[in-house]
Amino acid sequence: MSKSDRRPVFSALPIFLLTLAGLPAGLPLVGVAHAQESAQPAEKATPEDLLKDFIYFTRIDNYEVAAGYLRQLKDLNLKPTELVTLVESSDQKDRFEQTVPRAMRKVELEELAGWLFKTYEQGKLERARDPEQIKANIALLSGTIRGRLLGSERLKMAGEYAMPQLLAAYLDRNNPALSSQVRQVIVSLGSHAVIPLVTALPRLSAEQQELVVNLVADVPYSTSIPFLADLSGATSVEPVKAACQRAIERLGGAPSGADVAGLYQSLAESYYQERTELTSFSGEDFQLLWSFDPGTGLLMNAIRTPVYHEAMAMRLAARSLELRPDNPDALALWVSSSFSREIDSPSGYENPTYPKGRRNAMYYAVASGAGVGQRVLGRALAANDTPLARQAIAAIEQTAGGSSLWADTAGQRPLLAALTYPNRRVQFDSALALAAAQPNTAFEGSERVVPILASAVHESANMVAGVVAPDNETYQAVRAMLERMKFSVLPYAKNLDELAPAIADSASVDLVVSANISGDAVPALIEQVRGTSRVSAAPIMVLAASDTYQSLRRRYETDKTVAVRQSALAEATVAKAIQQLIDDASGGALNTDEATSYAKRSLAALRDLAVSGNSVLSVSESTTALIAALGERKGAMRLDIAEILARIGQDRSQIALMDAAMAASGAERVELMHKTTASARRFGSMLQPRHVDQIVELIAKGPDAEANAAAALLGAMDMKDNRVVPLILEHAAKASK
Repeated sequence: MSKSDRRPVFSALPIFLLTLAGLPAGLPLVGVAHAQESAQPAEKATPEDLLKDFIYFTRIDNYEVAAGYLRQLKDLNLKPTELVTLVESSDQKDRFEQTVPRAMRKVELEELAGWLFKTYEQGKLERARDPEQIKANIALLSGTIRGRLLGSERLKMAGEYAMPQLLAAYLDRNNPALSSQVRQVIVSLGSHAVIPLVTALPRLSAEQQELVVNLVADVPYSTSIPFLADLSGATSVEPVKAACQRAIERLGGAPSGADVAGLYQSLAESYYQERTELTSFSGEDFQLLWSFDPGTGLLMNAIRTPVYHEAMAMRLAARSLELRPDNPDALALWVSSSFSREIDSPSGYENPTYPKGRRNAMYYAVASGAGVGQRVLGRALAANDTPLARQAIAAIEQTAGGSSLWADTAGQRPLLAALTYPNRRVQFDSALALAAAQPNTAFEGSERVVPILASAVHESANMVAGVVAPDNETYQAVRAMLERMKFSVLPYAKNLDELAPAIADSASVDLVVSANISGDAVPALIEQVRGTSRVSAAPIMVLAASDTYQSLRRRYETDKTVAVRQSALAEATVAKAIQQLIDDASGGALNTDEATSYAKRSLAALRDLAVSGNSVLSVSESTTALIAALGERKGAMRLDIAEILARIGQDRSQIALMDAAMAASGAERVELMHKTTASARRFGSMLQPRHVDQIVELIAKGPDAEANAAAALLGAMDMKDNRVVPLILEHAAKASK
């Protein structure tokens, strides 16, 4: 079908209306004719037509119409390589590559243009990484100068994926000319070549080892040094040893006497920190893990990017432990990596390096002992890694006891530091672990434990957000959205310094929002947040203007604690992004069930402390919060709170119990009266005259169960002016009538 046969509705509109629809006022008539023919997606348009029309309408700023064509193109479900063929076989390639970045900056086209860009790039990569293409490109290295240049460029695009065939060709002594060309290509791959090469080293022949070591020496990345030092110490072949030592010296390492275990640990640490230079395919879903078999050569295994660095860190830390088993820091690094592997693993993903049936990370963490658990926790707190901190505390709680919970470990006391960590779950978990130990001597931070437990009972589900905005109008708009998401929002502030007093008064801040702050100021704000102890681990949502959005998003795309979105997006979209950010960075908001669980566990811990009369962790420090919770909670939890208040020897505690009893009725009043009686028996009466009057009236007029409970309370008060005598006389007078 020709374009004339699929003429859209816009064709009947006057030219001035077409201008309103997005065409420039001075558009020549030929342009208007094209717009008339293309302004409505056609039912049977060819992929070539859809691509051209998307490009055309994007370039004339008619983004809604452009989105229609692009949506139709997406619905064709072209394979990535088919899309590449479509672009490259048309006369639109240059215009396409100019237009797509522009489209990605527009709200109307951002999502669709992002799909187009990603699919196109994926198609180019898939074509370059195809084994048959790699084979053909290696063959080009033996041809003409033009062929060698073309083959080399295509192999560079294939990167690590070309290494199995490149290494085989390099080691083929039957074709020295090709081997020489391949050597140049491998060196040009840089960091992409290092791990495949050093993975092969231990299982190559001595002759091949020397060849590969000399090749590695020309790839200027120190990543290879631990492997070269390992081979140098293990080999008995002098030429290989000498080659290793020359390579190490050339790459900046110590040529002899190296601490190989320490080198592996250091490299494992770099992988654990997810250094950019150790990520071959930034922004892609998969990375490559390597193994080597002398019969088949290099073998690649695709692994999801979120767990790749952990897999490499575990592999390297394990080798370090193999060389030096008595190294708690390397063991803690391995355990931390294993926990992170579980935390970061996509739902339902089967990790090729950690098959089903193998023990989970907690098994190894607990078996490693409390000292290693404390090291893992210290690592988590330093990195603001909230999920890891919680796992570490869970392990410590199972293995540590008494003073080992707050003992100095490698120059730090991680569990005590966790009490002030800016995440309520971590605070609750650490306070529960310390309370369970029933300490009998004071320690630094012991005064924080009971108030944290009390806050878990009183306000654990309350999420708090701080907003930094250039003006009050922007602040109020963001505040309204957050309050609809059930956040409590701190007062308006133009910067973090203005927000500091409110942060100090809040038990925890669960989210910081930067709203329409100028692009240059955002990195400074994020750095300041990370350097402020009370909010250092808080997720940060950056709502950016369109002109700074792309640069900020690229800058923070690998930081799971920072999300960048355009401020012009719909509220529902921003709210969804905030929820995802909190889920990724801190495990999500406390839901009702989780808050209730923490409240029950904290109540049990406070009760145990109260029953034992612990003098280090004094339950009296929880009185204010428990009194507030007594008026909020219901059912069994309310009675548990009353049980603790009955063990606190303060007049306000006993008064709160009595007031709660009189505000209740039936069985609950009776139970609360019994708690008040228990308090009076332990500490004597601290009730006010109004309470005595209420008790006497209840004895005289209340139902039997309530009257009996009130009578027991009156007796426990042991008052000098015995109020029961008039009641007896009144009863006797009635009986004599």
